[in-house]
Amino acid sequence: MARGVHLKSPAEIAKEHHVPPIYFSIYSASTYVFLGPPEVLAAEEPKRIRTPESLTSPPEWVTFPSSLAYKSFRATVVYDAVYGGNASRITDGERITKSLGACQLLAILSCPEYEGEYLNLLENIMKKPVLPRGLLPPEKLERRRSSEEKEWIEIFDWLDKQKPKSVVFVGFGSECKLSKEQVHEIAYGLELSELPFLWALRKPDWADGDHDALPPGFSDCTHDRGVVQFGWAPQSEILGHTSIGGSLFHSGWGSVIETLQFGHSLILLPFIIDQPLNARVLVDKGLAVEVERREDGSFSREGVAQALRLAMVSEEGESLRIKAREAERVFGDLELHDSYLGRFVEYLKKGAKEQRK
Repeated sequence: MARGVHLKSPAEIAKEHHVPPIYFSIYSASTYVFLGPPEVLAAEEPKRIRTPESLTSPPEWVTFPSSLAYKSFRATVVYDAVYGGNASRITDGERITKSLGACQLLAILSCPEYEGEYLNLLENIMKKPVLPRGLLPPEKLERRRSSEEKEWIEIFDWLDKQKPKSVVFVGFGSECKLSKEQVHEIAYGLELSELPFLWALRKPDWADGDHDALPPGFSDCTHDRGVVQFGWAPQSEILGHTSIGGSLFHSGWGSVIETLQFGHSLILLPFIIDQPLNARVLVDKGLAVEVERREDGSFSREGVAQALRLAMVSEEGESLRIKAREAERVFGDLELHDSYLGRFVEYLKKGAKEQRK
């Protein structure tokens, strides 16, 4: 690509064609608060240019108690991704700034009942309207509507036999590429926890076959209280089962919403993008426990087991379980979130009418 070429953001192109641009976010307000004001994100003010070290503590513009920050082992990776150069000769920070600056509104996947303080702060630092469009929780499905395969019928039959709120659902989706060591430490952590579990595991690239992904002897040691299912899983239906009481996952925002929709305890092991920030806010609010990490980002089976037992059965974790059940009233309130979405639609209609004048 030739030097000096000005790359326009989609929002800038929309404005040129007299189309009112709106920034439609799939992340929480706290994530954008962490990125900061446009002048900081684009590194336009020398005195406020961020460094990897600055990403390991809450930003100066967060004036209320918060631990919103990255751990040191992740900070350098995030810094390079947001502020580092790439083939387009424009940093992701500059790209985001262009989009945010050209848009007339930020539509955030959130609600003030969960993070009102961050929504208010985001509007202040962006100096433009921020509209929560609700959490858009998925509709609760009737059991087994989307899982007629024999193997899943058998798994749901197994869930039926478990005690209410006793089973941990484990799932890290397809974006998190877990190493062999990470998969094995999670497995051994589940074994040490002595809790019943259902683990939806996608075969890692490093494994020759499904069961090559698990440590030797793991299935034999846990077959009486745990199920590992490889491939796709009907996550909403699993989370909606009465035997599920908690979820061990990466703390991606969509999965957070889906899990708290059912009032389950959150056991978080974040890896990429917004996941570590989501985890910090959830822990701050007493809604989750995060698996402890070493300085290099690794974690131990003992740490996994300790977090699982704290969230699921220990007396110390009772307040967490109570708050998770209380959160269901917000995250699972379809009428509430439909009302926020309705306000967003009304905003769009109003803008369309003004454009026709």
